[in-house]
Amino acid sequence: MAFVIFLIPCFVISTDVAFSCQNADDFVGASSPGDIVIGGLFAVHSEMLHPEEDPIKPVIQNCAGFEIQVFLQTLAMIHAIETINNSTLLSGVILGYEIYDTCAEVTKAMASALRFLSKFNSSEDAVEFKCNYSDYIPRVKAVIGASYSEVSMAVSRLLALQLIPQVSPASSAEILSDKIRFPSFFRTIPSDFHQTRAMTRLICESGWNWIGVIATDDDNGRFALESFGVQAMANNVCIAFKEMLPAYLSDSTFHTKVDRAIEKIVKEKRVNVIVVFMRQFHVLKLFKKAIERNVKKIWIASDNWSAAVKISTIPNIRQLGTVVGFGFKSGDISSFQEFLRNLHEKPTENNKFLREYIMLLSVCAHLEYHDFQTCISNQSQDDLLQNDESKHQIWRDDFLNANIEPGFIHSTMLAVYAIAHAIKRQCKDRDCKNPSAFTPWELLEELKKVVVIDDDKEVKFDSNGDMSTSYDVLLWKEIDGHMAITTMAEYDADKGGFIFADEEKKKDFLALKKVQSTCSQHCRPGQVKKVTESPHTCCYECVYCPENHYSNQTDMDYCYPCNNKTYWAPINSTTCYRKTIYFLAWTDWFAVFLLLLSAFGVVLVLSISVIFTKNLDTPVVKASGGLTVCYIILFSHFLIFLSTVFFIDIPTEFKCKTRQALFGISFTLCISCILIKSLKILLAFSFDPKLQNFLKCMYKPITTVVTCTGIQVIICTFWLIFRTPFVNQNFSIPRSIILECNEGSIVAFGIMLGYIAALAFICFIFAFKGRKLPENYNEAKFITFGMLIYFIAWIVFIPVYATTFGKYLPAVEIIVVLISNYGILCCTFLPKCYIIIYKQETNTKSAFLKMVYTYSSKSAGSVAVSQVSLDSKSSSLRATVTDSCKTENSVNGNCHFQVPGQPLIKDKVLPKNSARTVVRKRVSSI
Repeated sequence: MAFVIFLIPCFVISTDVAFSCQNADDFVGASSPGDIVIGGLFAVHSEMLHPEEDPIKPVIQNCAGFEIQVFLQTLAMIHAIETINNSTLLSGVILGYEIYDTCAEVTKAMASALRFLSKFNSSEDAVEFKCNYSDYIPRVKAVIGASYSEVSMAVSRLLALQLIPQVSPASSAEILSDKIRFPSFFRTIPSDFHQTRAMTRLICESGWNWIGVIATDDDNGRFALESFGVQAMANNVCIAFKEMLPAYLSDSTFHTKVDRAIEKIVKEKRVNVIVVFMRQFHVLKLFKKAIERNVKKIWIASDNWSAAVKISTIPNIRQLGTVVGFGFKSGDISSFQEFLRNLHEKPTENNKFLREYIMLLSVCAHLEYHDFQTCISNQSQDDLLQNDESKHQIWRDDFLNANIEPGFIHSTMLAVYAIAHAIKRQCKDRDCKNPSAFTPWELLEELKKVVVIDDDKEVKFDSNGDMSTSYDVLLWKEIDGHMAITTMAEYDADKGGFIFADEEKKKDFLALKKVQSTCSQHCRPGQVKKVTESPHTCCYECVYCPENHYSNQTDMDYCYPCNNKTYWAPINSTTCYRKTIYFLAWTDWFAVFLLLLSAFGVVLVLSISVIFTKNLDTPVVKASGGLTVCYIILFSHFLIFLSTVFFIDIPTEFKCKTRQALFGISFTLCISCILIKSLKILLAFSFDPKLQNFLKCMYKPITTVVTCTGIQVIICTFWLIFRTPFVNQNFSIPRSIILECNEGSIVAFGIMLGYIAALAFICFIFAFKGRKLPENYNEAKFITFGMLIYFIAWIVFIPVYATTFGKYLPAVEIIVVLISNYGILCCTFLPKCYIIIYKQETNTKSAFLKMVYTYSSKSAGSVAVSQVSLDSKSSSLRATVTDSCKTENSVNGNCHFQVPGQPLIKDKVLPKNSARTVVRKRVSSI
């Protein structure tokens, strides 16, 4: 069952001329019969007149505001169809057309769309209601239009009912790419997504981030504003204000809102860039008001009006500032220009638009160019009806060519050719002279695959029904006193960049950057944006990057930290600098001084070795333990001096591991040998039997030295294996890196030093006990003094080392090593060297025996008497004998000892040659 809707749209006018509507055919603006008919929807007029009487009746009214640019698009469609009919493209199939004026109104466009849906050859123009339109043959096979996205959205929903292909040369709203909602919609231009992205790119590259936006309050304006807002937010561009103007000029609030928009522009002093998404007649009204208020800005034009000649020719347009916009990429339209030159020869019977244009020429012919254009736009169809018979026809060849917008003309012709190529594919095996040969939905499938050659390039529709063409960046530039619309660059939608034809064009682009349009001043490199209380991220304060952070671009949101600890940056820095690396270098004066001290120590060790070698058989050398012990001690001193070299220059793993181990083991070896010497001296000159027994048990030179040194070797080995020292970068000093050796384990380091200190303390005790031995050969008191120097040096070292940092930290340890090493070396060997060199008379065997004899003589009797016990059950009586074997107490060659306060003891006697015996024992021990 089918329902039928009868469509008789009609203008009800009291006169019978020109634009009166007696039947449905009178509703058509331009038509031509053909085997296949293509519909056209164009806003040839900018507004539809609305009656003032009440009540309002459902009658489609006449229109006003003749749009030359849109009229030219209708002519471009007609020209393309005639060119195809005169070619072999469709092999004799004739294309017809029916073009309707939407008057920029959805209501009137819907009436036209209903006629497109009406059944072919239906005398009543009836639209049948069916559940399945697969076999339905409508009046037209495809539609070209409409001029505005809002109209295209409404029409497309109707045409989608029968899947009639709709190809728009001008509707750019991004939502029309949605194939679910608009399955039969195509366009030969890019969507607003690419346009708004191009605008944002232009704004960003020009250094602007604080802009205003004015748009029409319709679907096209709202969607464009939404798309631009997303792009702007993604690129840190802030919209200072948004103003929406009514979509229809007949709106009573239109002029009020224009005034409010101008007031907003004037008020926002820091906004110098305005993006305008509006129709041409809206922009015309806005600019005239802006000129009155002396508003001077940079205006970014959308594709709707970027190439509008009627706007660029407004008087005093240069006072508005600079207009830069985006227009659709144009192609070769020379054939269309030739068509226009011959247009006056064309019949007007089936083209009411052409007939109206000729009438407008007659009415406005006496005016200058801009006034002539204004006159044409201001004439309503009702006015023309009244003046039709009073004017004779006048033709102006220049006017139409001067108003051509190449982008729209090219996209219109491209739309016709795309449909024609799709028809050609359908007509391969069909008789297309029969209008029922194929249905619109079949043509739709072919249109999705069609490829058109345009300027030697293949173009086709993508999956969204959009054609991937680029934009021309247009600049309104004053040339010879007239505002010319020039192409400044090309925007590549695929790559998202601008292509300049020459350097002159690039200079024009760079000139735009001189204009500032920012909420805040640009933050220089070294500064960073600090967001204020403003809701806009573009309003901020500029603060310096903190230390160790930098920014190397303008308007950065945050400072970059220096990559790692080896770099630093001062406040307000634009880059990071490599930190200066410090270490105790060979060339450092203090390092040179310490090395000289170490070198002098080595020379001193070698000199002592030479002296001792040359005096090998002298008592002093023999009394020092012999050449072997002296060589071992001197070799350990040499190693200690050598270890200081590893504290200087760039630390390495080898140096860090070697220096402490070498010092610790060498010093331990030195102290161990001195400890043996102390034991030996104390054993040789001790007269205390108990002490002698203890010392004899302890005195095992090789075992003691190997054991003591071996323990230190074990300590160092465990240290190097489990917590080995390593090279460390010390960042405690700003802007500097101290290369130093980390000991790995402070505990291990402390154990090593503590062990040396323990040996030194034992050595000190033994040496202290032997401090009163024979003066010229007494090493004990010098060893004692050497140990004291060692203790003082290392006691002072601990707090100094703990509180010192920097490159001179190794020097602290070198100093304490040198002090302790020099102290022990000098105290141990220099007194002997002095005797060997300057007191050679005392360095003889006889002198040595005499001194030992004298000391032993004084000590022997004292020790003997002190061991006498007066009573085994009572306390032992210990006495000190002030003299041994005094001659007055000698009886028959025996030495008698008298304890003070006691009778002469005669039964405890020693042979008179006892002193000689003691001397022999001491000498052999030494």
